[in-house]
Amino acid sequence: MMDDLLRFNRERWEALAAANVAYSRPMYDLTPDVARQRLDPYGVMGEVAGQRVLCLGSGGGQQSAAFALLGAAVTVLDLADTQLERDRLALKHYGLDAALFQGDMRDLSRFADAAFDLVYHPYSINFVPDTAPVFDGVRRVLRSGGLYRLDWHNPLAKGLDERDWNGTGYNVKLPYRDGEVVFDDPDWDIYEDDGTVQRVAGPREFNHTLSTVFNGLIGRGFTLLGLWEQMPEADAAAAPGSWPHFVTIMPPYFALWARRG
Repeated sequence: MMDDLLRFNRERWEALAAANVAYSRPMYDLTPDVARQRLDPYGVMGEVAGQRVLCLGSGGGQQSAAFALLGAAVTVLDLADTQLERDRLALKHYGLDAALFQGDMRDLSRFADAAFDLVYHPYSINFVPDTAPVFDGVRRVLRSGGLYRLDWHNPLAKGLDERDWNGTGYNVKLPYRDGEVVFDDPDWDIYEDDGTVQRVAGPREFNHTLSTVFNGLIGRGFTLLGLWEQMPEADAAAAPGSWPHFVTIMPPYFALWARRG
């Protein structure tokens, strides 16, 4: 059943995908080596050929095609139909297929217990206010010994970006509190290849603290295998008040791998 948050975020993601946001651009230039590097730059996941992989909240024609190229049996669950259509386009490009489902990451009831060997969860958990139902579902559908990859926003940096430069540093503005609403219909800047920028209203987002994520997984029997700061386009020589400079001061994203007990 679709609640108000789900309805709102689905509408916003349909608009973002229609505007060709970066996360909705199918990858048509993948090779197996490139696919592996994109999925696992830290060298954790090992061989996935023949494994059952759930790409959770990850439509857009990127991770699905990469896993399929590596020989995995791929399932995708995403909120937006347009995002799933991008998966279809990417998979068709490579002559591959996957099982594609529209749905809410908080409800994995359509999948059987221990249905997957790996759950790959790129940036999307910040679009729900509570990680608990997501982690409960992931634990149930992941087999014992299976791997979980999670990306989420650095909670110390949520609501903060290069525009917050004050001449000497970046002002932290928001309370450090789990489930805090960080964005409620802000504009996202979408950059086109020709340099033009369009602004599209974005989804509602929420903060998730380190203790919530770490303790939530540990308490469900996961072993943490590693945590990495993601610092896209970081450049210490960049001008203060620019994105490349900002991310050298405050890494915006984390990547985590964990193993289910």
